[in-house]
Amino acid sequence: MINADDIRRIALSLPETVEKEAWSMPTFRVAGKMYITIPDDQTSFAVRCPKHERAELIAAEPEKFWVPPHEASSSWVRVRLAALEDMDELRDILVDSWKQAAPERLLEALPAAPRPGDA
Repeated sequence: MINADDIRRIALSLPETVEKEAWSMPTFRVAGKMYITIPDDQTSFAVRCPKHERAELIAAEPEKFWVPPHEASSSWVRVRLAALEDMDELRDILVDSWKQAAPERLLEALPAAPRPGDA
């Protein structure tokens, strides 16, 4: 089963990502911008998601994506770990969030980041 250690490993493989504790939970940032948080219970994680895409995403897969009431006005979405299909899907979600936070100069460095199954 996918867990918080998998999130950490993939996040830290992305260019210039750093882990920083905030609100008593791990957060991951690129160029000072947060793009992942892992709440205490570690059953889900939050990533950046444009509001205009979020409602459609949640409607399509409500068992996987959701937004707690206190984050309704934000541009973030939560992802249930147990609902993820595989490590490739996890990586795709994390990379998408990273791209929203990363500066333009880093986007070219992304292809060099290894996929979870790469040796």
